Amino acid sequence: MYSNPKWPKIISNAVDEAEKTLFGQLPALQEIAQKNHEKVLNAFQEERVATYHLHGTTGYGLGDTGREVLDRVVARILGTEAALVRGQFVSGTHAIAAALFGVLRPGDHVISVSGSPYDTLEEVIGLRGKGQGSLVDFGVFHDTIPLDSHGKIQYALINEKITTKTRMLLVQRSRGYAWRDALMMSQLKELVDFVRTHFPHLIIFVDNCYGELVETEEPGDIGVDLMAGSLIKNLGGSLAPTGGYVAGRSDLVELSAQRLTAPGVGGYMGATLEWQRLFYQGLFFSPLTVSESIKGAVFSAAFWRTLGFEVHPEPETKRTDLIQAVKLGSREKMIAFCQGLQKGSPIDSHVLPIPSGMPGYEDEIIMAGGTFIQGSTSEFSADGPLREPYVVYQQGGISYTYVQMGNILAALNLWQQGLLS
Repeated sequence: MYSNPKWPKIISNAVDEAEKTLFGQLPALQEIAQKNHEKVLNAFQEERVATYHLHGTTGYGLGDTGREVLDRVVARILGTEAALVRGQFVSGTHAIAAALFGVLRPGDHVISVSGSPYDTLEEVIGLRGKGQGSLVDFGVFHDTIPLDSHGKIQYALINEKITTKTRMLLVQRSRGYAWRDALMMSQLKELVDFVRTHFPHLIIFVDNCYGELVETEEPGDIGVDLMAGSLIKNLGGSLAPTGGYVAGRSDLVELSAQRLTAPGVGGYMGATLEWQRLFYQGLFFSPLTVSESIKGAVFSAAFWRTLGFEVHPEPETKRTDLIQAVKLGSREKMIAFCQGLQKGSPIDSHVLPIPSGMPGYEDEIIMAGGTFIQGSTSEFSADGPLREPYVVYQQGGISYTYVQMGNILAALNLWQQGLLS
């Protein structure tokens, strides 16, 4: 990248160091991207996607072959028997909630085996809030098992927690708002092998947000029963205007569909309106946008580490999600970071992000990222809860260059406010 003579030397040096670090990783990243491009292209061709599949329906959406084919394309990509891809899902949290409420019944026991669930799932489960119709309100019991100090699943504790009522193990693949490793596919494979050997009746559910197409395998390829995610993250390719998906075993996906719509209706109805082409096109572009995001995350990690900040993961670490965490250490640095990064956005670059409350979150949140699709983290954004140790989480990046520019502007804002030395 060109060096601007107006940049302070500390930032110019950090840019140079970050680009050198990324350059050494490009061959491995490109190999993953190529395999995922081939997988997505093959899925489109095997399902014989045609022009008429790109047109949406209205009303009940009966006989929508485009919707049905898209489900099968996504199932192929994710290595599952079935998928439910719908614009009626308002978020990844909604898709996960539909799957949980669709499959679980009163008296069932669920164990989160990767530590505390993502913030917005706490109220879905019933860890926060009362009388809102959470799983706990409906008589579903929940336990949490943290990862160990090395970021590994604690199988001995799983053995201790499982009862005759245990129905599901819940896994969050991504780091979310936690200073921890994301779970690699190899770790998920260990969990699957453990469960199939010792507790074959249990359902393994994966919160797959931010993880799709980062590695060459997906949870379905290794035998996970059910997963869910958002379409304004990885699989939407920055074009999907809304939506989410559930994928996995056919019977479990159908139960999820009954919850999304109504018992007896399931996945057979649901208009696709004007978004169908965008779903297909975004899905086709998604290996490219994910690859660009990973390049940007590696640059960001090396850039901020060179500037003296703790980062997670380190730039040399193998990745299984799009999230890059940077520990700012103070409220004012976190706000300055997000306000600087906002200046690199194509939309609302003039807007000043400030901390505020947000539905589903316990703490104040600050969010940066002027996106064409509201909240589309696949385009490029940074956010985090205003709490110790003041960590900002970057996600996505439709272009590696945009990620570079956003991080440089964030650093410049810190420097201009005397918060970077």
